Amino acid sequence: MDWKKEPLTGGMHVYVSENHRFGTDAFLLANFAGWRKKDLVCDLGTGCGIIPMIMQRQAPPRHIWGMDIQSDAIAQFTQAVIECHVQNTVTPVCADLKQLWTEAPLQQCDLVTCNPPYKAYQAGLESQLTAQKIARHEILCTIADVCQAASRLLKFGGRLCLCNRSERLADCIAAMQHHHIEPKRLQFVSKNPDSAPWLFLLEGRKGGKSFLNVLPQFYVRDGDADSQAVQALYRLSEEPNKEVQP
Repeated sequence: MDWKKEPLTGGMHVYVSENHRFGTDAFLLANFAGWRKKDLVCDLGTGCGIIPMIMQRQAPPRHIWGMDIQSDAIAQFTQAVIECHVQNTVTPVCADLKQLWTEAPLQQCDLVTCNPPYKAYQAGLESQLTAQKIARHEILCTIADVCQAASRLLKFGGRLCLCNRSERLADCIAAMQHHHIEPKRLQFVSKNPDSAPWLFLLEGRKGGKSFLNVLPQFYVRDGDADSQAVQALYRLSEEPNKEVQP
C-alpha cells in the first residue's frame, strides 16, 4: 500500500495516495457546509474521506456516510476510520451514487456534500490515470446524477452543498432545480481580488423557495502567502496537504 498518513487535529487523520488525495477545495466545502451536531450527513464521491474526517475534528455530526464507487479509495478511508476509532459515527460505503446502496438513509439526511468531477466528459485535457479521470471528469457520474442522488437522500428542507469550477455554475443550478433543490447560497473563490473566480460553493435546499444569497468573495492568497481566511480553514489541521490550484 503506497499510502501516506496526513494528520488532522483532534486525533484524526486520513490516508492519501497518488490516486486519492485532497486539496483546499475540500476544506472550503466542509467549512461552507456548516454541519450541525444533530445532522445526518452523506458525502458523495468521498475519495479518501477527507470531508467526513474534517467533520470529526470538532463538534461532529450525529452520523456521516462517505460514499465512493472506487474500492481503493474506500479502503484508504476505512483504514483511517478504524485507526481514529470513529466507526460509530462514520460509515464508509463503496457504491455507485446513481444507485446508492441497500441501506442508504433515503429521505433522512439533513446535509449532503459533494466535491464532484469538475470537467464535463472529454472537455479539457484528461489525466492518464483512470482514478484521476474519474475524479476530474464526468465519466461515471454527472452533476445531474449528483443532484438526483442528493434529492433521494435529503429530507424536505435538507441541504446539498457542492463546489465546482466557475464555468459549471449554470449546469449546477439547472441540475439542482430539476431535482427540486433550490439554490440558496453562493460564494465565489478566487486567488486574489485581481483574479477571476476559479471555484464556487453552492448550497441548495430541497423544497426551498426561490431566493439566492450571494456571499462576499473568498480569497485564497494575500500576496505570496495564504490569506487569513485560508489560514483559518487550516488552523485545526496540523500539516494539511494543500493543493490550491487556481
